[in-house]
Amino acid sequence: MDPASQDINLNSPNKGLVVDNSDSLSDVPVEGAVGNAANPLPPGLTEEEAEELRTELTKVEEEINTLRQVLSAKERHATELKRKLGLSPLNELKQNLSKSWQDVQTSNAYLRTTEKLGEWNERVTSSDLYKKTQETLSQAGQKTSAALTTVGTVISKRLGDMSNYSIRHSISMPAMRNSATFKSFEDKVGNLKVGL
Repeated sequence: MDPASQDINLNSPNKGLVVDNSDSLSDVPVEGAVGNAANPLPPGLTEEEAEELRTELTKVEEEINTLRQVLSAKERHATELKRKLGLSPLNELKQNLSKSWQDVQTSNAYLRTTEKLGEWNERVTSSDLYKKTQETLSQAGQKTSAALTTVGTVISKRLGDMSNYSIRHSISMPAMRNSATFKSFEDKVGNLKVGL
């Protein structure tokens, strides 16, 4: 049966639906509750009023069960429609997260926090301590760069000297690369690269 064509008439809970009361509270027997010593009538409640309340409770429980069944059928139908449209739960999650993030970004709390952080950033970046720290770090960066340039120049010069030495003394490059001195040098250069 197509879930979209089902009738939701609360006065007729069985119309268009398969009623399964196996998990509802209406299956709990209420007969004999009046005479039950463990569950006496509350003071001021007559037998007729108690019976009316039981009847009303049964009807309300049946309506709740019907609504659960209708909701379940509607959820199945919505899932089927989403599947046909190619909408996956992952896409829905992405859309929900995107929408939530947009809502957060437009919320008053987020806007106030962003404004406050901007003010703090302005105060920090305009302070003398920040400027001195920035200047010190800039100088340290320049000195480090100069030192690395010098190391690079020395390495290039040494490699050039080794190459010239090998040519003058007829040492082949593969033989030089296998030498203990060259391997030691390669290890130091490799450690230098890793340290950068």
